[in-house]
Amino acid sequence: MPIDYARPGIFTTLDADQLPLAEALPSDPVEICRAVRGLVVHPGETAMLELPEDRMAEKNLRPASAIVRALTRLDPAPLDVPRPPHLRVVGTCRHFAALSVALLRLRGIQARARAGFSTYFAPGKSVDHWITEYRSAGEGRWVRIDSQIIDEHPVARPEDLAPGEFLTGGEAWSLYRKGAVDPDTFGVLGTTHAWGVAEIRGNAIRDLAALATMETLPWDEWGRMTASYEGKTGPDYDLLIDEVAAVCAADAPDAVDRLYRSAELQVPDGIR
Repeated sequence: MPIDYARPGIFTTLDADQLPLAEALPSDPVEICRAVRGLVVHPGETAMLELPEDRMAEKNLRPASAIVRALTRLDPAPLDVPRPPHLRVVGTCRHFAALSVALLRLRGIQARARAGFSTYFAPGKSVDHWITEYRSAGEGRWVRIDSQIIDEHPVARPEDLAPGEFLTGGEAWSLYRKGAVDPDTFGVLGTTHAWGVAEIRGNAIRDLAALATMETLPWDEWGRMTASYEGKTGPDYDLLIDEVAAVCAADAPDAVDRLYRSAELQVPDGIR
């Protein structure tokens, strides 16, 4: 089946009994993403909330339906009702992005998650991050929006990120291959190992999967990704990442689908 960004995918389909929870959501894409900001709390914001330790496992939930299920166990209110931080689902940037995509697609709005790096969380660093894109019919372009920071404004317009404020994995890879960036400035805050070329490769593949409507967790690995993190891949793998970067940049869903379905790149059943 051709990729259709207006239709929910495996990880962005709500259960039938959850659909009434979304009925009062606005139809404006920015306001939908703003609603998501009131439903998810980042693990880095939980230190003062005194949440039970088992709540941290919520960051491992993949399907939007499971995220909503966990949310409504805490508070059964509809999704247009913002929660206080302690009643939000604990989730990473990927939760903000995937839930935004789910609710946008529910409204028939073309939307997709993107995996890559933000340049606005740490000076001089490009930090592992996920955002949402939606297709603006009026402007004929994909708009990049960061639901996680939509009301915090570390950038001028989080509802329409400027070029360079967020780099997809493929965009970061292309800059690295041109010698335009230092790969050691790309990575995951709070870690010592998830930095450098391997992290860029990993996010290029995760971004391809997201464009194929398979929004994995930020730490999911498959194919030769683990070998890449261990420094065990060679020039042939880098050539493959070149192809991934080019296809992701081309905005051609058919090409995304063909490349993604190769055995090397397709998300395995265990993750799905």
